[in-house]
Amino acid sequence: MYQRLTKYLSNLMVLLCVFGLLLGGAFTAKAETEFSVKIKEAMVVIQAEAAKLGEPKIDGTSLFFGTTKINGNYQIVDDLKVKFGCTATFFVKKGDGFIRISTNVLNAGNRAVGTQLDPKGAALAAINKGEAFYGVVDILGSQYDTGYTPIKNAAGETLGIYYIGYKLK
Repeated sequence: MYQRLTKYLSNLMVLLCVFGLLLGGAFTAKAETEFSVKIKEAMVVIQAEAAKLGEPKIDGTSLFFGTTKINGNYQIVDDLKVKFGCTATFFVKKGDGFIRISTNVLNAGNRAVGTQLDPKGAALAAINKGEAFYGVVDILGSQYDTGYTPIKNAAGETLGIYYIGYKLK
């Protein structure tokens, strides 16, 4: 009887451990949020609108798509805000970091142009691997649900970043 009970409890423990691992995995995976679909839709649009202008390239600290200079050009980011209600940004690579050159993100009431992507953030870590990042991050002291995708040239070099986000309350 004791051996049966021990075997039963042992099997039960194994099942509970497996169930716990499966359940734990479900909770650690990034859950879809209320903004997930909108972020991905707006990301497709920002990339498509930029691609209509031509191939990306950098000249100094200026990002171009074709012959259109993106630095200080707010047409695409403002159109996205109207269409999706989101924040949007183009970043250009500068050294090991990325600087906002066209954005509708505000900092003290002004466009946050010239501010840097968090050098210690998860978004930069993903971008440096050539990957997109989706998740909640701090931007200039506020929490945003975000998406970041590298802007790459034909050679596959990362020149900048597309950003879409929604401020969380």
